[in-house]
Amino acid sequence: MTHSISLVASPLAERTRAVLKRRNLIFVGLMGAGKSAIGRLVANQLGLPFVDTDNEIERVSRMTISELFATYGEAEFRALETRVIRRLLRSGPKVVSTGGGAFINDKTRRQIERGGISVWLKADLDVLWERVNKRDHRPLLKTENPKLTLENLMNERYPIYQRANVTVISRDERKDIIAAEVMEAVIAHLSQGRKNHE
Repeated sequence: MTHSISLVASPLAERTRAVLKRRNLIFVGLMGAGKSAIGRLVANQLGLPFVDTDNEIERVSRMTISELFATYGEAEFRALETRVIRRLLRSGPKVVSTGGGAFINDKTRRQIERGGISVWLKADLDVLWERVNKRDHRPLLKTENPKLTLENLMNERYPIYQRANVTVISRDERKDIIAAEVMEAVIAHLSQGRKNHE
């Protein structure tokens, strides 16, 4: 039996699109939080384009993220990331997944804050480690004790990620459930903002 893909948006997706209007939805958080997987699913449900900024950076530079870090260093990479994100957020609405360090950089965070609604996918260490330790393409984890490095990144970055407009817990749960929670949180955030302006 084949399943036909429904092109009819769910009521939740329709409500999210209605409150989002022309704003971008921008996912932030640590590597392994599910920004690309959940972002792609939310974009699909909302009928919006999806862009992964790391993929876009690799496309425009014709280098992998690891090669960029090795060749130019983190500071140059962050400057390129800021430029790419600024360009992507100029027009909306779209769903954007950012690299783990994007929201930590002051300039990039200002672009994100101006460019749409930020969603922090927050996950605990064990969930993140389970997801990232199977692949070795993460330049920041090429250390003697990558799990400790990941924990240190959490301690350093979580207070900054807390500035995102919306926080949703990323955990071992079906992706469609997390995607629905993201849409509900966005509706709640934007509806609250509207009430405050009335």
